Amino acid sequence: MASTAFPHKALPFAAVAAALLAAAHPGTATAQAARRATPPARPASAPPPVARPTQNYWVYVGAESADKMHRIRFGPAGAEVEKTIPVGEQAAEMEGPHGLIISPDARFLYLTTGHGTPAGKLWKYELGPDTLVAPGLPLGNFPASLDVTPDGLYTMSSNFNLHGDMIPSTISVVYTPTMTEMSRPVTCTMPHGSRITPDGLAHYSGCMMDDQLVEIDARSFEVSRRFSLAKGKEGALEKTAGAMLAGGGDGHDAHAGHDTAASAARPAVRPPIDPAEAGAAAMGGMKHDMVPNSCSPTWAQPSADGKSVFVACNKADEIVEVDRAKWAIARRFKTGRGPYNLTVTPDGKLLLVTLKQGAMFEIFDLASGHSVMQAKNSTTVAHGVAVSRDSRYAFVSSEGVGAAPGKVDVYDLKARARVATVDVAQQAGGIAFWKQEPATK
Repeated sequence: MASTAFPHKALPFAAVAAALLAAAHPGTATAQAARRATPPARPASAPPPVARPTQNYWVYVGAESADKMHRIRFGPAGAEVEKTIPVGEQAAEMEGPHGLIISPDARFLYLTTGHGTPAGKLWKYELGPDTLVAPGLPLGNFPASLDVTPDGLYTMSSNFNLHGDMIPSTISVVYTPTMTEMSRPVTCTMPHGSRITPDGLAHYSGCMMDDQLVEIDARSFEVSRRFSLAKGKEGALEKTAGAMLAGGGDGHDAHAGHDTAASAARPAVRPPIDPAEAGAAAMGGMKHDMVPNSCSPTWAQPSADGKSVFVACNKADEIVEVDRAKWAIARRFKTGRGPYNLTVTPDGKLLLVTLKQGAMFEIFDLASGHSVMQAKNSTTVAHGVAVSRDSRYAFVSSEGVGAAPGKVDVYDLKARARVATVDVAQQAGGIAFWKQEPATK
């Protein structure tokens, strides 16, 4: 599928004629209309014009309502779907590819399917041939967003529990060489936005229904800190706040760590009871104490230097920056409607935001804290965002509605303009950057 063309700068004859007429007769209605239509001169700080890429870039995107994954190539000729890979194992059931992440060595892709019987799974693909490495691994209820540690040994998936009772759920920790679930710490209600710090020492996720940011020690797989995002109550919380701990513990593996030999040998450890799997009735009918949320965090993104965590408050239309050392709010960024997924450019200069309800894409300059671009995507329900390793291009997935196709828009972060769009299957969601290579002539 071909992309939209790069901008063409030639002026139509009618526009040239109108401009000449306006210059000759400055008092006419034509002249006044021409002055209103004439764009202002480009300020010195404006982005440069769009240039064609000199490299090819590849991303993978999942289509949740079609059980498909697409490999997309973007380069000098635009963007196209290069390959479509079927996802799942049950033809009669929609399994729903949701989260995608690629290993640091770019060899493997890990994908969560949120639906299925009885719940979702984690899948491992070898990139290039795009073939399954092992059968799908069952996780908790509705595994959604996920990340992989910098050494490639572990994935950490948020079990979002979309269809279950409003009680705390978990994070599934999987040892990737053997695809074994090693731990499942209980965190909060509807955890989402799974991301690991650049040094691999901490994992962060948001609690959409508890207004919390939860930190997990990525060596012990224990909940190490919690931060309240509730309006007027921002700050540190007790480690057990809102967790409804089952069986008297966090459900962590006390011997966890990134020692390969030890990891391969030790048994998997899960909570005695996963509250989300058991349901409220099986938990003795206990009711989770949940107040109306004011933030509803959907994503937690560490900065490129690992000093901060940016949290998307979807309900409040803002992003909160939490200083990790001080464990306090450092800045707030007012956004368009419904910030959903976040990422930072590898050079640490830009924060990229999808605005789900606003169907838009927004860019913040992190040095100044100012929004430098807000643009409408090519369809509705903005979802994920991935960025190229050279910090030049952003790839934004949008779900669309009903039978309409999902879309992936490509934005030039230097020119601050959308430069390509490609149609994919319905409900485009999780998206991950794979690689870039010089374009051959």
